[in-house]
Amino acid sequence: MSPSVGVILPTHDRPELLRRALDSVLAQEYDGDLRAVVVFDRAEPDASLVSDRVSVLANTRSPGLAGARNSGILALDTDLVAFCDDDDAWLPGKLAAQVRALEEEPDAVLCSSGIRIDFDGRELPRLAGTTRVTYDALLRDRMMSVHSSTYVARRAALIDIGMVDESIPGSQGEDWDLALRAARRAPVVNVDEPLVRVLWGLTSYYAQAWETKVAALEWFLEHYPEIGRIPGAAGRVYGQLAFGCATVGRRRDALRWSVRALRANPAERRVPFALAVASGAVSGKRVLLALHTRGRGI
Repeated sequence: MSPSVGVILPTHDRPELLRRALDSVLAQEYDGDLRAVVVFDRAEPDASLVSDRVSVLANTRSPGLAGARNSGILALDTDLVAFCDDDDAWLPGKLAAQVRALEEEPDAVLCSSGIRIDFDGRELPRLAGTTRVTYDALLRDRMMSVHSSTYVARRAALIDIGMVDESIPGSQGEDWDLALRAARRAPVVNVDEPLVRVLWGLTSYYAQAWETKVAALEWFLEHYPEIGRIPGAAGRVYGQLAFGCATVGRRRDALRWSVRALRANPAERRVPFALAVASGAVSGKRVLLALHTRGRGI
């Protein structure tokens, strides 16, 4: 018998996108019990979504994405839990492929998949290039395709490792932290096919929240000191901090993080962007737009 699956869709106030995401989940061909719980964060639950396979509830934990995810995890009693953000969509075959992959790895906590980035109607696949993602690999490379909307996890094991960390500022990077903690126990299983469409754009709730992003990156440096000992990883995070500080006008901090990034990795590609923004030659928004058009982030 196939394991039961509960899918958690956190949302705030994007009803049209939410319905598209929910429809993509319910359209999955899966021979086990499949349920969805829509968790409304700082918003009134929409009772019109309720059906025999869909329940709705309010986030009863910390406001934000992490608390909403955890509210959903605790409301379910399924063998497996999965995530789908309200602006993303699962593609056909996604769930069945990942459940098969997870069943073949009994020690694994988490399974991910590849994604298709949808930026302004242009779709670009992003893959990890592997079927096993280790802890060291996740430290060295954030791996865009190891994305929260791809996650399928064993519920009991997820609770055992601590669920989603609600202390990360703004829930920024909570999926990276969860993948890191899962990978400490056993490599993340990865179906390296683009099975989720991820909507990108500068209208995202967090696209411009760079003060929060900076605080979250500093949280990761504190909680994962190994990052600072790996040149490529340190250069990446320091470069992101430099760009974030430049974007919010913290020029001195941007220069400081740029120096640290170059010391860690003289070839760090984010530093020129950070310095260009810090100098006023270009806006952070314009840089992000150019990168997103190519399916890249900072």
